[in-house]
Amino acid sequence: MSFDDLINRHGTHCAKWDMMEQVYGVPTNDGIAMWVADTDYRAPAPVLNKMREMVDHGVFGYVNLDQPYKDAIRWWMRTRHDWVVDADAIFTTTGLVNGVGMCLDTFTQPGDGIVLFTPVYHAFAKVIRNAGREVVECQMVNNDGRYEMDFEAYDEQMTGKEKMVILCSPHNPGGRVWTQAELQAVADFAKRHDLLLLSDEIHHDLVYPGHTHIPMQNAAPEITDRLLMLTAPSKTFNIAGLHTGQVIIPDPELRGQFAKRMLALSLAPNSVGQFATAAAYSAEGAAWVDDQISYIDENRKVFDAAIAGIPGLRSMPLEATYLAWVDFSGTGMDRAEFTNRVEQTAKIAVNHGTTFGSGGEQFLRFNLGTQRARIEEACDRLKDAFSDLQ
Repeated sequence: MSFDDLINRHGTHCAKWDMMEQVYGVPTNDGIAMWVADTDYRAPAPVLNKMREMVDHGVFGYVNLDQPYKDAIRWWMRTRHDWVVDADAIFTTTGLVNGVGMCLDTFTQPGDGIVLFTPVYHAFAKVIRNAGREVVECQMVNNDGRYEMDFEAYDEQMTGKEKMVILCSPHNPGGRVWTQAELQAVADFAKRHDLLLLSDEIHHDLVYPGHTHIPMQNAAPEITDRLLMLTAPSKTFNIAGLHTGQVIIPDPELRGQFAKRMLALSLAPNSVGQFATAAAYSAEGAAWVDDQISYIDENRKVFDAAIAGIPGLRSMPLEATYLAWVDFSGTGMDRAEFTNRVEQTAKIAVNHGTTFGSGGEQFLRFNLGTQRARIEEACDRLKDAFSDLQ
């Protein structure tokens, strides 16, 4: 397939394209959807072939796919990330946000503090608050366009009510690939304050040349007794709608608690998501991912060059993910004005930085996982919308 092939998602009940007018007031007929974090590419051939095979067979009864499904996950983690995963450690949830909710439900109590390094993926705070837990925002330092963590400040914030810390690795929305030293510092922080560490690594396959993602279990094996890992094929292969993610728990005691809670709620994976995952995590799927990364990397370069050409705008250098994080503080405009120019003048639907927590107020997030022609059109529209600054 060619990633340049324009695919019309209008009228397909697509959240990103069909709901942008309802959510942001960006007209559906000529707006560009750059908000929801899925891509506009068809899934790779092995996934599509498996889906066709299932449809042609025509029977969608109960299945027992546990071993080939887990074997595929273990192969992928070992070959792509040098991470050895025990089959018994793998649990399947209805996507990773559900995985976060299940971990909160199993390992924390209402009123407990849950630490987030903000700005960070907006769904974390939403789930935490709806679970009756307290969001504890530890704001990251924006060091000349690069996020860093300040653990001396975070240590002072802790009150003893905190029970879990959630890390986004690689980071969404800032695109950071955390280094070994940074991951060790997070692990030490969790240990110092007796926190469970939930490491969301959903973007771990989408890393640009020159950077290497390190799974938290590899970075700090000494904290295995307090570690919960989250992975999924959804961002990598654009199959988020199949709602299949993994909670990987290395510690047997924590694993037992989680298994018991899953059984109590009678939660089990759907066969379509399992078959798609097993098909995606293959040599053919790996080659497709490599091609996709190269394509999005070029999208990133085109987009960043355009942003750099608009005075007052700055895009954080992406090390991973297809989500550009653009700082508008240099324009001197308030949030309402620069947001209005993007949404109503340029007609681009984007995520508002405020939803990502403290530190995100002057930012907007743009999804670059689309065809190059749309990236170029979005760049032209942004230049026009801010032409008075040039």
